[in-house]
Amino acid sequence: MCNLYSQTKPQDAMRNLFAPSDVLDLAGNLPVQTDIYPDYTAPIVRRAEAGLVLQRARWGLPTPATFLVGKKTDRGVTNVRNTGSPHWRRWLGTAHRCLVPFDQFAEPDDTTQPRQNAWFAMADGKPAFFAGIFVPGWTSVRKVKEGETTDDLFGFLTTTPNAEVAAAHPKAMPVILSDPADWQLWLTAPWTEAGRLQRPLVDGGLVRVAMV
Repeated sequence: MCNLYSQTKPQDAMRNLFAPSDVLDLAGNLPVQTDIYPDYTAPIVRRAEAGLVLQRARWGLPTPATFLVGKKTDRGVTNVRNTGSPHWRRWLGTAHRCLVPFDQFAEPDDTTQPRQNAWFAMADGKPAFFAGIFVPGWTSVRKVKEGETTDDLFGFLTTTPNAEVAAAHPKAMPVILSDPADWQLWLTAPWTEAGRLQRPLVDGGLVRVAMV
């Protein structure tokens, strides 16, 4: 599963991807983020009643209650594969979908000992997003030292890997949306249509890169 990625696009560049639609920017002053780990705050794009919104959210969706028995914290679920689970079905509608911008992402390289990360980027260099799920205003204890907090949360879907990812990590890869038509479909279409986007990126769509 993907538990590390980078996002360095300027805010203006992210907003301009959706022109001529206006994007309400609620993200504040976004820093360059070369290493985004679980529980970090990162930008997402979602659809609200007034239109598109760029904002920050905390990476890690609510964990199913079954896995929280006896635990004091919920560290969150970063990646979602089983969209048929009742736990996830409640958040598959358009009100809970988002796009997660990225430049590169890492998967564990199962061919190395000790295991290291393999980094991947879009082969054509064009902007792309992870197909994300957004849960606003969720109250939980993420860390004992923080106590109870209320956060906007996000995660993203995974699927079977394409050829480039499978060479290093044959288990899964993020669902990547590289076509603007698919961005629109993911944010607006009923699940019977949008769910078809949970598929691997075409072979040759990624290149492996060295992350400094």
